[in-house]
Amino acid sequence: MSKESQMRAAINQKLIEMGERERLKELLRAKLIECGWRDQLKALCKEVIKEKGIENVTVEDLVAGVTPKGRALVPDSVKKELLQRIRAFLAQHST
Repeated sequence: MSKESQMRAAINQKLIEMGERERLKELLRAKLIECGWRDQLKALCKEVIKEKGIENVTVEDLVAGVTPKGRALVPDSVKKELLQRIRAFLAQHST
């Protein structure tokens, strides 16, 4: 395991242990709904289903077709806020 992978795992473990990961997930959900991202993703899913036909589309097709676009649609402001929260958490809980 690389040094970076070890660090990511340690940070993730700390976030989980302290309950911060769940709080961050809730914040992310709220922010994505607030900015309309969720509605955009629904529309993308409907588009993929319409293109392939309801009988021919699988969950895997939806995930493959929507994930890259969905990630790209997350506003930078949301990404920055989450990153700031993570940094603040780490600064407060660094050992």
